Amino acid sequence: MSSTLKPETIALHGGQKPDPTTNARAVPIYQTTSYVFNDTAHAARLFGLQEFGNIYTRIMNPTTDVFEQRVAQLEGAPGRSRSLPARRRRRSPC
Repeated sequence: MSSTLKPETIALHGGQKPDPTTNARAVPIYQTTSYVFNDTAHAARLFGLQEFGNIYTRIMNPTTDVFEQRVAQLEGAPGRSRSLPARRRRRSPC
């Protein structure tokens, strides 16, 4: 989203695009704790952080991804990489 949008607009729509299939504007809530892998090679690429994707809800899921992007936009943070799950991008407190 553009940095010229008001904070109120970013709070409602930041980090999310309408669903191209349904044209739904609201962020979907994925009520799952785990995801299926296409095959063992796919799982290895995801866990090896060679490919972006959902592995386990506590690490990353589409709903929390939108929330994290929205908060980053509201705080004026530069665009973050979507190549790694959010918790793995964070710096160690040490």
